Amino acid sequence: MMITFKSRAASDVLFFENAAKEFLRCIGKDVAAATGIITVEQLPAAIDSVRKAIATDKTEARPAGGKAGDEGTDEDAADAADEHVSFSQRAQPMLELLERSRAEGVPVVWGV
Repeated sequence: MMITFKSRAASDVLFFENAAKEFLRCIGKDVAAATGIITVEQLPAAIDSVRKAIATDKTEARPAGGKAGDEGTDEDAADAADEHVSFSQRAQPMLELLERSRAEGVPVVWGV
């Protein structure tokens, strides 16, 4: 299922359900809610939370090719890296949406 985040300040951002829940958890929203709103007053805290999560995600060490002790080729490691989309990559469009919404003073809503 796809979850759409909307604001009058920018284009819609679509996430698969699992990625949307990860993002909502990051900003302290109810992940079980089918719809919701990030109010103008909540935007600064949400932006700070996303920035911190992005910074944490970028500093965490990620295994390049499987579990420790696995014997894999460099090609296997490259394939695994290509298939993984990090939180920081996924959150970038959402961070932009939040920042534009704050600048224009409009909320962000989400739903299916």
